[in-house]
Amino acid sequence: MRVFLLILIITSCSTYAGVTPWLDFELDNGHIKIPVTVSGIEAKAILDSGSQVNAINQSFINKNKLKYGSGQKIIIKGVYGQEKKPTYNNVPTELFGTQFDLDSLVSMRLGKASNALLIGAGFFDKFIVQIDYPNKKMRLLTRDAVDLKKLKNIQMKAHKGTGMPIVKVNLNNEKNVWLLLDTGNSGGLFLKRSIATGSGWLEKFSVEGSLAMGANTFGINETFHLPSLKFGPFELENILTSVPAEGQKTQSFSSSSGSLSRIKGKNIKGLLGYDILKHFLITLDYKGGRMHIGLPQ
Repeated sequence: MRVFLLILIITSCSTYAGVTPWLDFELDNGHIKIPVTVSGIEAKAILDSGSQVNAINQSFINKNKLKYGSGQKIIIKGVYGQEKKPTYNNVPTELFGTQFDLDSLVSMRLGKASNALLIGAGFFDKFIVQIDYPNKKMRLLTRDAVDLKKLKNIQMKAHKGTGMPIVKVNLNNEKNVWLLLDTGNSGGLFLKRSIATGSGWLEKFSVEGSLAMGANTFGINETFHLPSLKFGPFELENILTSVPAEGQKTQSFSSSSGSLSRIKGKNIKGLLGYDILKHFLITLDYKGGRMHIGLPQ
């Protein structure tokens, strides 16, 4: 989305300067879905802070027999591999009460056809975003509406080019690591296998095999429950944690491009998703690299 269109969303929806009204969202297997209209068809958009791209569901296109202008093919890197995908331009969209055309939408599999769009980090980095997980509502704020420089309560950084957020957490009172904050990840923690093996967690804790879907294909994981996680001022217990199964190939968490990139020199050790975020009201300035975690009323 172009910057001026996103600013228009704020000004057209605000009940007072700098803040939109709260928008109710749906939680579907940990994914945030908000109402969207695409080519005049009412549907859902999935919000995914861990994606560098915006995408359109090919099933939505096929079901509704839609035709769009073709864009350049791009390589999409997911956890379990990479794939070259087509893009579409001039897609009529209505979101937050504002109409515009979206370009460079990547064709992806986004589940059922009612999931029309995936909205990535390029959306988030224009604003401060508040997501109230327990009450299933969100809103957008301009940066002069709240002083996150003063209120932040967790170490966070963001890639200036992509807006992808990473946060520093403590695992089981043993390791401090940087993780990608991923609203599109319906699990808890997804870590590099070396983190678990180096700490002996796969021998210490009960482990089960599981199948997981990445951006392009399936992968095999091993899952266990980590006793504790320090997330800002909060400590959580019994955290669902996954690592790639032995021999399972994954994209490097420190690759130079794709959804798992090295950000500002930090070596990213994994992803942090819904099973942790679901407890909190989070206020994020992705571009500024600041975040506040709180408990909603």
